[in-house]
Amino acid sequence: MTTVIIGSGNVAWHMAKAFKQAGIELVQVFGRNEKELHKLSQEVGVAYSTQELTRADFYLICTSDKAIHEVSKLINYENVLVAHTSGSLSREALEGSYRKASFYPLQTFSKARALDYSRLPFFVDAGWEADNILLMNLAKKISNNVAQINHHQRKQMHLSAVFACNFVNHLYARAQQICQHNDIPFDFLLPLIEETADKIKTLSPMEAQTGPAVRNDQNVIEFQESLISNSELLKVYKTLTESIIKMYEL
Repeated sequence: MTTVIIGSGNVAWHMAKAFKQAGIELVQVFGRNEKELHKLSQEVGVAYSTQELTRADFYLICTSDKAIHEVSKLINYENVLVAHTSGSLSREALEGSYRKASFYPLQTFSKARALDYSRLPFFVDAGWEADNILLMNLAKKISNNVAQINHHQRKQMHLSAVFACNFVNHLYARAQQICQHNDIPFDFLLPLIEETADKIKTLSPMEAQTGPAVRNDQNVIEFQESLISNSELLKVYKTLTESIIKMYEL
């Protein structure tokens, strides 16, 4: 199945590499950022364009959510399959007379970070069962972790990913700020971070929880609050502490 990747950001970069590695016929990368498209084109050995979309069987839109609707209007071919990679938007965000689907890879993507695509979860949702089967088979060429889910499930999956990834990474950044402000190397926290991530492979997150909040140790909690002079950070500490206490209330 001939494929065009639309976009030049982190998701487009990794999808293009994943498709090429899997032997899927990628015929073009398309987008607005010529500098990034040129780099991606050289990386995967595929032609690029900022002007004209070539004809293909499948178009995968890997842009930001806010750009998907307008970008989808550029595809003027009928009886082709078009999918976006959004975790939140429905198929109806795509505007055109073509067949519509979502093809959602659940991962945090950075161009500088290599990934094992065989472990990457893909979630498929198409308007026609034949297209669901087609996209499932396509995803299985890349990954061993593929499922068909509906839009409601995908929205909830994306929401859970924000909690498990984006919020957690933000807390890493806050922890790094505390370390930097007190001349402590952030690297000292890496074994703790690694153990926390490894532990939930064998324990549920609720079972793995430790710390003063799960014990409702008010002496430690109040002492740590007294150490935080930044009002925004203190609000984060209090909100998360209260959430943990409530979760473990008998």
